[in-house]
Amino acid sequence: MFNIKSLVQFIEKRAIKIDKRIRLVISVLILGLLMLFSTFFNFDKAIFFVPIFIVATYLLSYFSLLEGIKKIGWFGLFLMPELITLFFYLFYFLFPARWLTRLPFIFIYEVSIYAVLLCANIFNVGVEKNLQLYRAAFSINFFYQAVVSYLFFNVLFSLKYNFLINMIGAGIGAFLLSLQLFWSIRLDRHLNKDVLTYSLFTALLILEAGLIVSFIPSRTAVYALFLTATYYSVTGIIHHHIDEKLFEETIREYVSVWIFVLVITLLSLSW
Repeated sequence: MFNIKSLVQFIEKRAIKIDKRIRLVISVLILGLLMLFSTFFNFDKAIFFVPIFIVATYLLSYFSLLEGIKKIGWFGLFLMPELITLFFYLFYFLFPARWLTRLPFIFIYEVSIYAVLLCANIFNVGVEKNLQLYRAAFSINFFYQAVVSYLFFNVLFSLKYNFLINMIGAGIGAFLLSLQLFWSIRLDRHLNKDVLTYSLFTALLILEAGLIVSFIPSRTAVYALFLTATYYSVTGIIHHHIDEKLFEETIREYVSVWIFVLVITLLSLSW
């Protein structure tokens, strides 16, 4: 009788013999080729490629990490690779389909997915927080959170949905991203109540910001930039608070970034 569990264990035993760095490179190359293949089709085929990307990214991310994934790690380690892949794919359709844009796009995607998988591996092996390796991984993960949020908000508002979908979509996206970010601060095996509370708070703020910008006459890129700056500033302050390293200078830096982007947003209005 066919046993899926036995098959998975058989594959794991064979895959684990491959060096982890080689597994990571194999995953990145396969995803890059899949992304390249998908760019030859129009946006109306996205309904077919999106589930393919979701499954392929999850399986290849698991193939790359493989060992020691437990509890909430099944969410925290796989979310960023999934989102990077999905929103890079959807964002590509905002560009003209030509080789001049396709090749740099694929290169940037492969560098990004490699970096995100590398961060997931560092989080998975459980390095000590005081090590430089963990701090570098957290910073890179936070950077790509900002990248993903910009791509996500850009795609969301470019679809020209009504304000309800905009605000709900922005809130859900912010919740998932912030949940992964706040989890990565302490890397607990279980979902901490404080992490959930802070994620809901962040989602509420971005939801309200998404509602406001839905009624502001400006360009999609400006909406995305403002919401990304809001997400970046809010989560930046909260993550320093969770990490017990929140100082006045830190708050001032994040608020300054948000005010700067707010000024750009106001100057770009076209009433």
